[in-house]
Amino acid sequence: LHSTERSCLLRELHRFESIAIAQEKLEVAPPSPGQLRHVFFHNALPFVGFGFLDNAIMIAAGTQIELSIGVVLGISTMAGKYCEIQNRLVLFSCSSSLAGYVEALASRLGLSIPDLTPKQADMWQTRLSAHLGKAIGVTIGCILGMFPLLFFGEEEEKLEEK
Repeated sequence: LHSTERSCLLRELHRFESIAIAQEKLEVAPPSPGQLRHVFFHNALPFVGFGFLDNAIMIAAGTQIELSIGVVLGISTMAGKYCEIQNRLVLFSCSSSLAGYVEALASRLGLSIPDLTPKQADMWQTRLSAHLGKAIGVTIGCILGMFPLLFFGEEEEKLEEK
């Protein structure tokens, strides 16, 4: 940078620093109910997708893994439960890696980041709203992700007939 550009940059940095210092001294109002709703939905929607994928993959793949490995190896129910725990770990890592795609999809759908100051984002109301959004979102997603169970009743009836 040239000397004039450096001095201009330094002036702007000092101006931003003085604004930041002034904002630290100001008392910040807590987030409005509308902002808290925005934080809630911003955190809930990606977790709905995450819970859906996690449960759907676990039900569909876990059952197939248990049926194929359990039958081939002739393992007991307790050993099958141990394999199920391992399946959950593997499938959880798969669905965790899909979480980034779910968040990208949510942002494409227009889910914007809540407009909060750093102090407002750190307030207990905002954190509570975010945690509730995540918990309720993953619960709804897991309930929706149980849809593969609708197809297993027919398979069991066919096996009983044989």
